[in-house]
Amino acid sequence: MIRFENVTFFYQARRPVVENFSLEIPDGDRLCLSGPSGEGKTTVLRLLMGLERPRRGRITGTEGLRFSAVFQEDRLIPERTALENVALFSDDETARAALARLGLDDVLRSLPVELSGGQRRRVALARALAHPCDVLVLDEALTGLDEAASERCLAAIRRAAEGKTLVLVTHESAHAAALGARTVRL
Repeated sequence: MIRFENVTFFYQARRPVVENFSLEIPDGDRLCLSGPSGEGKTTVLRLLMGLERPRRGRITGTEGLRFSAVFQEDRLIPERTALENVALFSDDETARAALARLGLDDVLRSLPVELSGGQRRRVALARALAHPCDVLVLDEALTGLDEAASERCLAAIRRAAEGKTLVLVTHESAHAAALGARTVRL
């Protein structure tokens, strides 16, 4: 179980982004963090993955866990094809299958600059889904996708998240419901 115990975090401005935040995430849980923009949802994800450290309080239960994430930005390597970007953390066979599940088997050799915004978003998601992990972290992973692409992605996420902990941020309550995620408001 992952535990946030009275966690406070602030950037240089010293105004807390997260203040006295406590949360328990049982193994295999599906959790959606919701709330208005600027309320600290992405910061909580960064704290969860160890990309930031609490200023006060503590986070336990993350030791030895493998994380895979989709950030708000696609973070694709421009010089690498879609297949190469996804295979960064997996093998070619797993990468091809992840791309195919998201309807991208026709862009395997395309560079990010040659892809639409929705295609780049799905390549970033495919990379996260292909990476072996214990905790799948999705920060507005379906932003900008049409309904059909979103449905296809939700099905792929459900499949990939089986037996894993899933923590996501979305402003779409229907996406959280489709993934069976309990919602915590910040």
